[in-house]
Amino acid sequence: MIITTTDQVEGRRVVEYLGVVTGEAIIGVNVFRDFFAGIRDIVGGRSGGYQNALKDAREHAMADLQDAARRLGADAVVAVDLDYEVLGKENGMLMVSINGTAVRLG
Repeated sequence: MIITTTDQVEGRRVVEYLGVVTGEAIIGVNVFRDFFAGIRDIVGGRSGGYQNALKDAREHAMADLQDAARRLGADAVVAVDLDYEVLGKENGMLMVSINGTAVRLG
């Protein structure tokens, strides 16, 4: 499955637009990860816990997007947009949403 942020696939022609497909993942971030991220904010550096959480959420959302496209018989998803959100200031939930247009290529 070709996934691209562009509206076309170089060297291929879109022969059918199958519809918008999406994938979402919402994950909770635990108190220990929050604590160590707070320490990183003070002393500097990257927060590996949050990075891993975002990576996992992105991979789950991408898998959902691809599954939705496959169910429509797509060869590719074009014009993909990826968004990250924090849900509520105090609840420690991270959301990754991804959407694009499922297409059949010629």
